[in-house]
Amino acid sequence: MNNDVQKNDADQQEGHEPQKEEKPSSTLIEKIQQLGQTNVPQLSADSRIHCLTIIGQIEGHLALPPQNKTTKYEHLLPQLVAIEQNPKIEGVLIILNTVGGDVEAGLAISEMIASISKPTVSIVLGGGHSIGVPIAVSCDYSFIAETATMTIHPIRLTGLVIGVPATFEYLDKMQERVVNFVTKHSKITEETFKDLMFAKGNLTRDIGTNVIGIDAVKSGLIDEVGGLGPAMKKLNEMIDLQKENNEGLIQ
Repeated sequence: MNNDVQKNDADQQEGHEPQKEEKPSSTLIEKIQQLGQTNVPQLSADSRIHCLTIIGQIEGHLALPPQNKTTKYEHLLPQLVAIEQNPKIEGVLIILNTVGGDVEAGLAISEMIASISKPTVSIVLGGGHSIGVPIAVSCDYSFIAETATMTIHPIRLTGLVIGVPATFEYLDKMQERVVNFVTKHSKITEETFKDLMFAKGNLTRDIGTNVIGIDAVKSGLIDEVGGLGPAMKKLNEMIDLQKENNEGLIQ
């Protein structure tokens, strides 16, 4: 005990501060709270691919309850603009596991992704339901996990639209927008897509179809069954091909 006191006195005389316990930084605490881990892998400085995740319910014009897992479209749109402007980003990987959500917000995200000038690849993991279908097909190439599902059903809307009751004509036009977008950005025909949309008996107490993995590919909705590895390989190939084409044009 006396030795410890003498050591501390000696340290203070020599101008040394007694050692203090280091407190964890706010960043470290954040990582633990949000991710449950401290070693969070980061993209390397020379990475040319940006990963964008669309998880949970797509939140649009109405705020959802705080306990809902949501992807807010007003957060995604500025990210997509930034991706388009950033010369270091050469390709975009979209990972989907969504139950759907706001139709107009989902279509807005789909249109933005489809208009990006850089190669884009999507992967449906778990589920890409409802308005998640147009988002999945909006990319240049799409993958679906073997066990993932996609629910195709007619547009349903409750409550008010711009302060007035929703009419059949309004819903029909909105539905046509979805059908036209999906058939334009995938290999599925309008007839096949509508057959899946209005099928009876596939969904409990509702009309529509739940397609799983290979069935989504067979119908022409999704390009290929696969996960992260094949998707990254495909995206890198597309980036290299676009580079070659651009260099050819410059020469």
